Amino acid sequence: MFQLDNKLNSFSGFARFAMLATTIAAALVSIQCTHSSPSGPTSVGVSSVSLTATSIPAGATSVGTVTLTAAASAGATISLTSSNATVASVQTPVTIQAGATSATFTVTGMAAGTATITASLNNTSGQSPTLTVTPAAALSALMLSTSTVIGGDTVIGTAVLSGAAPTGGAPVQLLASDPLTVPPSVTVPAGATSATFSILTAPVSGTVSATVTAVYGGASASATISVVQPTVATARFGVSGPSETETCEMANNGTTLNCTFNGQTSSAPGNIIRYDWTYGVATIFSSSTSSPALSMPTVSCSIMPPPPSSPAPSGSDGMTMTVTLKVTDSQGNVSDVKTDAGVRLFPHGTCGYAPL
Repeated sequence: MFQLDNKLNSFSGFARFAMLATTIAAALVSIQCTHSSPSGPTSVGVSSVSLTATSIPAGATSVGTVTLTAAASAGATISLTSSNATVASVQTPVTIQAGATSATFTVTGMAAGTATITASLNNTSGQSPTLTVTPAAALSALMLSTSTVIGGDTVIGTAVLSGAAPTGGAPVQLLASDPLTVPPSVTVPAGATSATFSILTAPVSGTVSATVTAVYGGASASATISVVQPTVATARFGVSGPSETETCEMANNGTTLNCTFNGQTSSAPGNIIRYDWTYGVATIFSSSTSSPALSMPTVSCSIMPPPPSSPAPSGSDGMTMTVTLKVTDSQGNVSDVKTDAGVRLFPHGTCGYAPL
């Protein structure tokens, strides 16, 4: 009986030890599993790279976008590389702000060819579609609105490029021979392929062949136009004030107009020998000259209506004045009357009007 009790006690102790060992082993397994399964977020990587334009001329740009797999919790600096930097260069690096998932960058076309842009972050990368860079735009043609023009008339020219103008536009240099006048240059807007400009012509006594030349991108183009003598007399003029066109100011205590009437662009079969001007608001004044320009025309206060009330208004908005011109040439040809009814006359503190 004593031996049986000892055996039972030994078995009971062994059972308790076995249960304790099992508990400890389970705890160790639980701890090990916990350490081998981190609960923190995985690293953010590159999801995609896109381009707004996959074909651009050399000198132009395309905007790209790099997108992450998740929002950057503390911001991310993305490294960008071009597969062919001689064809396309890329802005690098680019920073994606904390909480954002994407950012834009700029790719510039350098020379004709193809390239791709790769974005890299945390051992991940993404590649853009293939970017094709075409040759830089150059001048391909110069067109004129007419091949024959009467001296004194205006012609419209059009400069045409071989492709779209780059960012910032394409400044096309312009040159012309007498009796033509062109601006120094005309700019083709970015993305456009052409631009127009005005060509002024001077009166001639016969027929003159003249040339307009345009230059851009290492290429040039020319166009020829015939400037001919007019068959009828035609009056043309402009009005220039002390600070802007189409304006006159009363001056010298209301005895003259501070402006110039210029009929230099008038034309006729013969030499123009007489320019007959009229001008006024309330009263019409007239003057004749043998030269194209009439400066500081003579007037009086009656050219304007009197101030309507007291205190006198300043006339700061001016009043509308009508100016006309008729020309006569040495062969007896007389033009129709040319009228400009939109000239602004400012009292300028004279004739009872208060100063500005």
